Amino acid sequence: MAKNLVEFRNLQTHFHTEAGVVKAVNDVSFKIREGETLCVVGESGCGKSVTAMSLMGLIEKPNGRIVGGEIIFNEQDLLKLKHKEMRFIRGNDIAMIFQEPMSSLNPVLKIGEQIIEPIMEHLMQSKKEAREKAIDLIKLVGIPRAEQIYESYPHELSGGMRQRIMIAMALSCNPKLLIADEPTTALDVTIQAQILDIMRDIKTKVKTAIMLITHDLGVVAEMADYVVVMYAGKVIEEAPVNDLFKNPQHPYTQGLLKAKPIINQRTERLYSIPGQVPNPIELGVNCYFSDRCDRCMDICKVKQPPLKADPNGHKVACWLYEEGQQ
Repeated sequence: MAKNLVEFRNLQTHFHTEAGVVKAVNDVSFKIREGETLCVVGESGCGKSVTAMSLMGLIEKPNGRIVGGEIIFNEQDLLKLKHKEMRFIRGNDIAMIFQEPMSSLNPVLKIGEQIIEPIMEHLMQSKKEAREKAIDLIKLVGIPRAEQIYESYPHELSGGMRQRIMIAMALSCNPKLLIADEPTTALDVTIQAQILDIMRDIKTKVKTAIMLITHDLGVVAEMADYVVVMYAGKVIEEAPVNDLFKNPQHPYTQGLLKAKPIINQRTERLYSIPGQVPNPIELGVNCYFSDRCDRCMDICKVKQPPLKADPNGHKVACWLYEEGQQ
């Protein structure tokens, strides 16, 4: 089995608002192994992106705070590092592709200038060496006329090309971990497929581990080795991708899979999970999914289920699988 690259241990990230404390990430634990593609799945607001931003050290203070837990990367706790130490790791060992490339790229700097900046800072290369590497990276992500693109501004590129540039920038320092936060959002289906193909090829060529954040189960099926399902700031199920699709155990995961459209199947309407996600300011001691679950029991309303593994390593947090509850 591959070595653990990242380990989240009981991570808690809260945001202090006028209405109260939002427990965006609430006691989350999971691992990412070297060379693995791990997909984090769940509805908007479940804590996927905040988990990634916590790993990157990008939680904005004073309103946002990591109030507990550890994030172990290469056997050191990132939460104990000073700002300068974390800045060296960010962009060098860990890189991130954000949802919207147009807001992540500087509109007044040429593409080439933005790619060579981390190369010169982290790898200590000259501008000429950095330029050569930048052009190679532009070619690596499948963009033709690399020299011309190097001299272009972000507004001169299409959305798909800008997203490829973001991938090139993320790969510029040969990171051990690449975080991709909804990398195909707002792109058409054809471009989505191309972006995913590029990420798959990169994983094969440079052996980078990928943490892929998405709500698209089609992307999960195509890309993932391992899947973590989050709901209301908690991990409620995790398993190898084939196991999760063949044998989803948590009622929420079962609902997500049931809600996906199936070609040539005629139904009156697409299934949707009833009810609403609980208010993150008003979370209680109950199972957070209990109000939406058609298999809810008395214990679900008064106590959180622990995340436990079966003999095959499939983990689920649900009272249905506790001894004596079935």
